[in-house]
Amino acid sequence: MSRTRKRRMMNQINVVPYIDVTLVLLVIFMVTAPMTNPGVVDLPKVGQALRQSQVPPIVLTVKLNKKIELDNQAMERDALLLAVRQALTKAPARSVVIAADKNVKYDDVISVMDLLKQNKVDKVGLLLSPAQ
Repeated sequence: MSRTRKRRMMNQINVVPYIDVTLVLLVIFMVTAPMTNPGVVDLPKVGQALRQSQVPPIVLTVKLNKKIELDNQAMERDALLLAVRQALTKAPARSVVIAADKNVKYDDVISVMDLLKQNKVDKVGLLLSPAQ
């Protein structure tokens, strides 16, 4: 009599080939990723004809002691807004730039910028000195 054994189904999956394929794909992506450069943006050049008019901006200076000056005169916020509004009614094309000491807190500069924006002063920027 021959004994017959029942064959059982194997309930395990061999994952070694999947790991091999995954590692090969990982190496391929690691080699090709530095070759692609999606972060480069080629900006257009501006010619002389497209330059903005040379109207001098209104310069507000934020000092280290949180005082705000307009034309080297310290002013309170209400008087400052009135003076800026009067200057803008005379020449609406002018912009307002904020010059701040580099040690002034960022929050102080942004609060002045926010104050101007809330009072409908649209052209507000920061004055920077070029690096040498």
